[in-house]
Amino acid sequence: MDWIRDHAPETWLIAGLALVVLELVSTDLILIMLAGGAFAGMVVAIAGGPFIAAMLVALGVSVALMWFVRPSLVHRLHAGPTLAVGAEALIGKRAHVLERITHTSPGRVKIGGDVWTAQPYDEDDQIEEGSVVDVVSIKGATAYVLRVQSNREETS
Repeated sequence: MDWIRDHAPETWLIAGLALVVLELVSTDLILIMLAGGAFAGMVVAIAGGPFIAAMLVALGVSVALMWFVRPSLVHRLHAGPTLAVGAEALIGKRAHVLERITHTSPGRVKIGGDVWTAQPYDEDDQIEEGSVVDVVSIKGATAYVLRVQSNREETS
């Protein structure tokens, strides 16, 4: 115990580094918060503060890090990017009509490089060949599309 008091900064440094190494194994971000507290205790020890002051600072910083910093870090680590794959990735894309599309007779559209069976999203709409459409949804192997309004149609 005398060595710890005589070499307080080194003790806090060793404790902090040990906690960092153990965090690499546990990966739950608790030990790294305790390591932050240990490093704060080391700063107090270097400044010449008593051991009890370093202990209280280490405890306070550890609790503050766990309370304020850890929740946002955990949230960021668990919130990965949303990745649309398959048919979901085609929703919102532009497509070109290859065959006339009506509700009673599905046509064909080219979405990216693929040709899909398509029906109009609006049941009363008839979309002519050569039109540009937006993919609204996909059910099974059928894309439901809406006609893209041209600038001439929007201004009139």
